[in-house]
This record gives sequence, C-alpha cells and structure tokens, in this order.
Amino acid sequence: MERNRGEEFSDSESSNGGRREGETRMEYYRRIYQEMAPFVIISFTYLLFTVTDGGVRTIVLFQAFQKGFSSFETALMFVLYELAGVVTNFLAGIAGARWGLKSTLLVGLGMQVVGLGMLFGWSDTFTKAQAIVFVTIAQMLSGVAKDLVKLGGKAVTKLVTPDQKQERLFILVSWITGWKNSLKGVGYFLGGALVQWNYYAALAFLLALVLLAFPWAFRGLRSDLGRMRRENITWTSIFKKNHNINILSSARVFLFGSRDAWFDVPLPFYLRSVEGLNWERWAAAALLGGWIILYGNIQSNTPRWISKPLRQSPPNKYSAVLWAAISIINPIFLGSFMQFSSVFKQQERAGMVAVVIVGLIAFAIIFAINSSIHSYLVVKYSEGDKVAMNVGFYYMSNAFGRLMGTLIGGALFSFTGDTKSESLAACFWLSVGFIFITILISLFLDDDEGGLTCGPCLTCLTVDSEMEEEEEEHDELAGSLIHGDEFIGDPPDASDLPLIRDPGDQRDLNDPIHQSLMGGKSMTTELCHDQ
Repeated sequence: MERNRGEEFSDSESSNGGRREGETRMEYYRRIYQEMAPFVIISFTYLLFTVTDGGVRTIVLFQAFQKGFSSFETALMFVLYELAGVVTNFLAGIAGARWGLKSTLLVGLGMQVVGLGMLFGWSDTFTKAQAIVFVTIAQMLSGVAKDLVKLGGKAVTKLVTPDQKQERLFILVSWITGWKNSLKGVGYFLGGALVQWNYYAALAFLLALVLLAFPWAFRGLRSDLGRMRRENITWTSIFKKNHNINILSSARVFLFGSRDAWFDVPLPFYLRSVEGLNWERWAAAALLGGWIILYGNIQSNTPRWISKPLRQSPPNKYSAVLWAAISIINPIFLGSFMQFSSVFKQQERAGMVAVVIVGLIAFAIIFAINSSIHSYLVVKYSEGDKVAMNVGFYYMSNAFGRLMGTLIGGALFSFTGDTKSESLAACFWLSVGFIFITILISLFLDDDEGGLTCGPCLTCLTVDSEMEEEEEEHDELAGSLIHGDEFIGDPPDASDLPLIRDPGDQRDLNDPIHQSLMGGKSMTTELCHDQ
C-alpha cells in the first residue's frame, strides 16, 4: 500500500523508539494509544477518586470535632478504615490477579458511593457510641474502596513498562503517586471548606465526582488486564514473597506509621484546639491540603529534581536508607520545640505557627522522597504477572502502619502531656522511634547495584565486588561476540550488556568496540568539570 508524503517510515524514528518499519503515522498513534490506554484511564479514575478520599477525611474529622468528640474517639472512627485496608490490600491483590484490575476498580468505586451515602445519615440524635459505630462502618467502606482503586493505579505502571525501562518505571510510579497525593490535598481543602458551608452539600459534591469516574473505567478497560495465569495463583504464591518484597513491606509499616502518628488525627485537632493554634476549619483545611499538595508535587518530581541530579536514579537499597535517615531530623526538631521551647510553653502564637509550618514543610519534602523511592522499589521487585498480588501485599503493610500510627497517635494526643503542645510532641517522639526502625529494616534489602552517589563529584558508597563481576561479564560478552574489530553476527541489544555504574570511570565507554556494542551511541559519563 502506498503511503502519503509525511507518513513514510523514518530510520531515526525507529532507532529512537518511534514508528516501526512499514508502519504509517496513524498506525503508530493507534498502537501507542492501545499500549497506554489502560494507564491513562486507570490514572484518571484513580486521581478523581483520590479527591473524594481526601475530602471525606476532613469532612469526618471536622464534623467530629464540631460535635465534641475527642481525638481518641475520632481515631476510633478510622480504625476499620485502616484495618479494612490491611485485609483489602491483601485480598485485592489476589482479586486483581484472578479477575483483573477492571473488576477491582469498579467494585471500589461502587463501595465509595455506598460509604459516602451512609454519611448522609449521621444524625445529631445518635449517642456518641452510636455515632462512632455508624461512622466507623461508613469509613470502613470508604477504606475498602480506596485500596481496591489504588491497586489498579499502582499496578498498571508495571504493566505498561518493559522490564528494561527501569528509569521510565520510576518516573511513571512517581508521577501517579505524586499526583494522587496532590489531588488528595485538593480534596482535603475542598472537604474542609465545603463542610464549613454545608455538611450535606460537601458529601453531595464528592458523590458526584465518584459517579463521574464510572463510565471511563467501565467502557475503556479490558476485563483481563492484570490477570495472572490461573495456575500461578496458589497458596504458596500468595503467602511466599521474595526477600525484598518482605523487607520493603516491613519497612513500610513503620515509615507510614511515623507519619500518621501525628498527621491523621492529632495535627487537625491541634490546629483547631484553643490550646493549640485555634484556627478556623477553612484555615486548618488549607494547611492540611497545602501540605499534601506539596508532598505530592515533590513525589511527582523526585526523579527529576532529586534522584537524577544526585545520580541516584533508579534508586536502590542505599537510597532508601539514606533518605529515611535524613527524615528522622524533622520529628526530632518538632518534638524538641513543642516539648521544651518557651514559645510553646507561653503560647506565643506567632512563634508556634512559624515552627509548625517550617517543620511540616521540611517533613513533607523529605517524606515525599522516601515514599517515592518505596513506591518505585515495590514495583521494581515484583515479577510481571505477580505485580497485582505483590503491590496488594505491600500496601497491606502500608495500611497496617497507618492503623498503628492513627491509634497510638490518637491515644497519645488524648492521654499524655499537660498541654496540647506536649501531647503533640509525644506523637513526634513516637515518629522518631518508627523511623529508626524503618532504617534498621531497610538495611536488610538485597539491592546493592550501583552503590550510592550523592552528586556527580561524590561517591558515598561503592560496591566493588559487584562492579568487578559486572566488568568480567562485560569483557566475557564482548570477547565472545567480537573477532578483531568486527562482530560475528548481529550486534546485541544494549539492554543485554551489564551496566558499569561508576560515574568517574570512562574505561571502555567510548572506544569503537563499546560504541558498536551500544548500537553506535556514545555512553560518555559526565565528569565533575564542564566538558
């Protein structure tokens, strides 16, 4: 078939991962759409859902505060939300592998509709005990919904990324995780602002957003997306994970426990309390929403702003340990000021606000980097057709950490300290302990490849034994394929060659043999000085 001018195949396009030989421009666009459609549709649905997840949290928090519930009583309202996450993430991984991601996504959206609908029935005639039970059940449904929808949002990144494209996988995972949290921050602000106007109007708005997401998921996804082969779904495969998944999941428990120990319930109550900052609902919601938006933006851009300039992309074990160690500074700073500073003892509001905001901004930035690295590593460590189960197992640990942090943090804020500042300080000291445990657990990850660099001029840690093995493999492969300066047979693909990661080592990277191996492309590494 004769193609129109402008539709002819270009060698440069092919070599750069563009159109294939003999493929028209329309065929190329159709193929790209078919490859990326699941990612686009699931991402849109997941991100829209996330606005409602953040919104319903602030609606319940501020409504409970307004009705006179304590921080511990409010924390109890979220127990089943988090506990359901422990069970749901585990079962959702199995369900996604068995019935596909489309099924889990649609069921999750449906349960969010039911959970939001129940909250319309929260009546002033309820006793405290009745209200806690009622809201807890409604929040449980929303918790199940969140984890069913989140499974698709996380797992689809692996399904649309080839195994050799780890940098692209890191970018996709960071992008969707970051945008999820940014929009959750928008939801926090909208929920807090709308509930100040009208409780029922706030719920109706969130309900409309969920219903808007339904058609996209129903019409645009294949039913078999994310399914495992039935013979691979065995009890052994469900409970037996690889070493790195187990270690990373254990670290995740304490990493997210360290955040929710103070963020989930104590901080909103402190912002609203007379003994705390005594802010209005809209102001508290703006701070919480702004914090999550900042956190989400840092997550989205961690590969570009942090990991790539520091030569830590894609991340490994040492990146996870380094950033966890840095993050322990923030709760030490906040806990020390709130516990011992005269600014908080004498309730100097301007100073209190400055310390809280500076500390929260620093925590958001460092924690976002940690979360981005963890979210990438779990997908990296997952086998292709087991990604749904492994991601589900990992986020089960995430939910358990949130549950642990929410309960213990709510209790500490209610029952410790002579002032609300000292109560919140106790939550930050708990956070310090949890981060320390995260660091210890992360040291057991088996992922040393590339060592650790902290910029183009500083190599913090070199793994010599592995680099020597990689160089030997490189020499052996080159020797077996090359006779003189000519190849015997076709040049191998670049992904078949071991990668030598030392940024200061230029041996064999620019000679003709190496450039032939790499398809004629120079792989010159950047030196510390300008070239």
